[in-house]
Amino acid sequence: MNKVTTRDLIEKLNLEVISDNHDLNRIIEESDISRPALELAGYFSHYSPMRVQVLGNSELSFFNLLSGKEKKSRMRMLATRKTPCIIVARGLDVPKELIEAAAKYETPVLRTNSVTTKIISKINTYLQQEFAPDTSVHGVFIEVYGIGVLITGESGIGKSEIALELIKRGHRLVADDRVDIKELDYDLLIGRCGSSLIKNLLEIRGLGIINVMTLFGTGAVRDEKRVNMNVHLETWDSKKDYDRIGLMEEYRVIHNTKVVKKTIPVRPGRNVAIIIESAAMNFRLNKMGINTAKEFEERLLNEIVSKQEDNYE
Repeated sequence: MNKVTTRDLIEKLNLEVISDNHDLNRIIEESDISRPALELAGYFSHYSPMRVQVLGNSELSFFNLLSGKEKKSRMRMLATRKTPCIIVARGLDVPKELIEAAAKYETPVLRTNSVTTKIISKINTYLQQEFAPDTSVHGVFIEVYGIGVLITGESGIGKSEIALELIKRGHRLVADDRVDIKELDYDLLIGRCGSSLIKNLLEIRGLGIINVMTLFGTGAVRDEKRVNMNVHLETWDSKKDYDRIGLMEEYRVIHNTKVVKKTIPVRPGRNVAIIIESAAMNFRLNKMGINTAKEFEERLLNEIVSKQEDNYE
């Protein structure tokens, strides 16, 4: 999990800093956001000081109804030394009681012109992405017909060469060699390039490193993509039985998410790029409820039953 500070949040969301010389390097440890309504009413029994606090129009309208003593007391309890920051939404005026309490505990006070619900959504999205569990996978990640295909296999089997052929056929590269995958939610994996040093680059043995964006244009690359399926390449083994119909269901587990896995044997004469294109299109058909393998199995069983009945007669 990445370490996120208040300064990172300010830079990412372009927030205005109201409090000067306060601790902008406070660590944000929770992705949940709080709108301290009950706290402003004086109920702090379940207050979560480690969360980012957002004050909107409703909170500040109620706050203005309090007495001067209550205003100072509530803001002193709100702006703790553990609080990452307090954000005032809608460009509203920041109460002087909040500025005074924040100065005492060096709590950052920020402001944004965004409406309260939108700034909370932006913060949640950013923090969930940063806090999401991640892992690195050796392989090539490419978008084929809108499907995020993670190509894996032993070193030297030809993953990058196959990716190059797919790019030439109009598909888009996300990452080569190292793919960083984050689980943003259950059944939602996002893959991106593992290092800025190798972004948009493809390593071809015997040729060297090529810049895909320079050679094929900006439409040949993208920054990130949802991981939909895993195509695993392996050297053809004549003693092994490979799935010839498509009824075998194989999955790869990444974090807590199961990803459809297709094992493709590689040997001279096989056009693996076209096979991967077909796998991606078939994956889309399956998601639409069309399963050719199961339809074929049903037709075959019906044919067998029909012949048995004819023989019985």
